[in-house]
Amino acid sequence: IRAWLREQLVEKYPGVEFDILTPPDEKMGDYSVNLAFALAKRDKRSPLEVAQGIADSFSGSEYFEKVQVAKPGFVNFFLKTAFLQGELERIYKDKAYGISNVGKGKKVIVEYSSPNIAKPMHIGHLRSTIIGDALANIFEAQGYDVVRWNYIGDWGTQFGKLIAAYKRWHDDEAFQKNPIQEMLRLYVKFHEELSTAPELEKEGQEEFRKLESGDAESRAIWEKFREMSLREFGQMYQQLGISLFQDAVVRGESDYEKDLQPLVDDLVKRGIAVQSEGALIIKLEQFGLPPALIRKSDGATLYLTREIASLNHRIAEYKPDKILYVVANQQALHFEQLFAVAKMLKFDSAELTHVKFGMVLGEDGKKLATREGKTVPLQEVMDKIIALAYETVKQKNPELSEEQAKEIAHTVGIGALKYNDLKELRISDIKFNWKAMLDLTGDSGPYLQYTYARLASVVRKAGQEKLVPDISLLEHPQERRLMRHLLDLPDVIERSAQTYTTNGIALYLYELASITSSYYEAVRILDDDESADGKKRRDARLLLVETVMAVLERGLGLLGINVLGRI
Repeated sequence: IRAWLREQLVEKYPGVEFDILTPPDEKMGDYSVNLAFALAKRDKRSPLEVAQGIADSFSGSEYFEKVQVAKPGFVNFFLKTAFLQGELERIYKDKAYGISNVGKGKKVIVEYSSPNIAKPMHIGHLRSTIIGDALANIFEAQGYDVVRWNYIGDWGTQFGKLIAAYKRWHDDEAFQKNPIQEMLRLYVKFHEELSTAPELEKEGQEEFRKLESGDAESRAIWEKFREMSLREFGQMYQQLGISLFQDAVVRGESDYEKDLQPLVDDLVKRGIAVQSEGALIIKLEQFGLPPALIRKSDGATLYLTREIASLNHRIAEYKPDKILYVVANQQALHFEQLFAVAKMLKFDSAELTHVKFGMVLGEDGKKLATREGKTVPLQEVMDKIIALAYETVKQKNPELSEEQAKEIAHTVGIGALKYNDLKELRISDIKFNWKAMLDLTGDSGPYLQYTYARLASVVRKAGQEKLVPDISLLEHPQERRLMRHLLDLPDVIERSAQTYTTNGIALYLYELASITSSYYEAVRILDDDESADGKKRRDARLLLVETVMAVLERGLGLLGINVLGRI
């Protein structure tokens, strides 16, 4: 209805910016429009006079009980209760409520996570993985053909160093037991040894040269690094409830190695890349950017070179309408340069967007790190939140078996981790307040899951036998608030897709849970008199409860969070 109202106003008053607001007090209506102020300024008229004209244009509407003007010039719309009741029945029956065909026939590539092989995933990968997955879900709900893209860092001179270290010092037993940690140990040892054995630098360069030239031994060792890394990443994604291997395109920088020389030759031939002190650069002054380095003076290509080759491949093979790069704020210059080069190369068939996000901070507001100042491993973070969730679950339900408690703790812990991120504006830094993340009464994932579980308990108690409910008997103010709030889900999802954000969906779900909790406390859902109307009203309330549950589950599913019938 909000979208319909906007369409009507745009049609009647084209070319004017305005907002459709939700008033803080229900006495002020279900929607409030500030259009009159802009029209009054343009036409040099009184806002109240203009507002009255807008209100009069909706006289006799089938949706609104009344449309009122409020000082100094707002137009307030009050929905008919009968309309809300009819919409509740429609939403209850619509198993795909909130899902649209806005993106039908369009394709979007969402690149996210993108860890580097031979290194453990760390806290820095968390936001990209969680935000990217949620955005992919949101675009799917809008009808887009979504290609989930995991662009693995698996190439560069560091792998020559790692191969050299492997040949000198690797431990087969340690490698089998924990390959990522063993690779990390070897890489650190290589750099520690450099201080007393500087010849190792050339040894690492030679190993990478051999890898680039296709040396069988070097290639076999590198493929071992890649295979074992991807296996561990897969386990990490499985714990997070994210299908970034099964349902995604997994490409590495190495996949574009063969494309680099033809790409560079073409850039030089077209005069886009030019020599500068022995290196090749692309001048970007016209975009207000520093030059982009695509080949160093020693002939080595760079990450940006491979990005250009990858972009060319994505556009040629997948023909997307949009490509989203879900990558941290710190890479802003890199993507500004990439998009500028794309314009020069006429890669204009797809809309390119850098979906930026801030850092992960500790409770002290500083970058989350270990005591030694190192980046915190992602596994460590997941283990901690699940362990804390387990304590909460056992405290609330000591009768649960160990297996049940662990299963619930995993779902609650991962849900807390995701929601803590996705409820925030993505460009902002987020804080890790472990206690707040698991708060069953605050703005948290567990609070939403707990709300769902309480409603599930009500439905279980009601049993299976139900009469045909009479929706017209839902007259309690809290019931009206719930019915009104349910209407907004499609608009919230569409807005999230337009802005590449998730916090709007999180806020919508939190408000829905809060209204539901107030309703739960104010109305004894299953208790009514034994009259025919009493039984029908009880079943109408159950229909409302089941509808709220379905919307909570759908909205949380978009954020990658599972619901539970019991916590």
